[in-house]
Amino acid sequence: MTRPALPDASVLIRTDYTDDVAWTELATAAQAPSEPDEFTANLVLVEGPAWDSISVDELLDQLGNSSTTYVFLADAESIAHPDHPILAVETSVVGRGQTVRVIASRMSSIENNLSLANMDFVEFVEGADADGVFRGF
Repeated sequence: MTRPALPDASVLIRTDYTDDVAWTELATAAQAPSEPDEFTANLVLVEGPAWDSISVDELLDQLGNSSTTYVFLADAESIAHPDHPILAVETSVVGRGQTVRVIASRMSSIENNLSLANMDFVEFVEGADADGVFRGF
């Protein structure tokens, strides 16, 4: 399937279309100012039928040698779970395909630090709880 090119920005791609209300909650929480610092994740929301159920491997194939270093996916688990654990995917050459989940309310922490290159993706992987979900440092 042909998919549109992604913008050169931090993107949150909706890949699950089973619950519009949960998607709205997830997107709102992901972009809300975090407590107590009031930082916000600067996200471009990407949705549409071309992205429905895209896998990490399909996404990586689409990106090819793109300069994009990470992407966020709102997949079935993100939509269904009350904390909305968004799937972060490293797309750089170094850790290509590595993933970690981040609860929507902590998106500013990972997005801000990755977009400014203050931290590496692996630091969020290592900072995740035993269940593989990053909930903050």
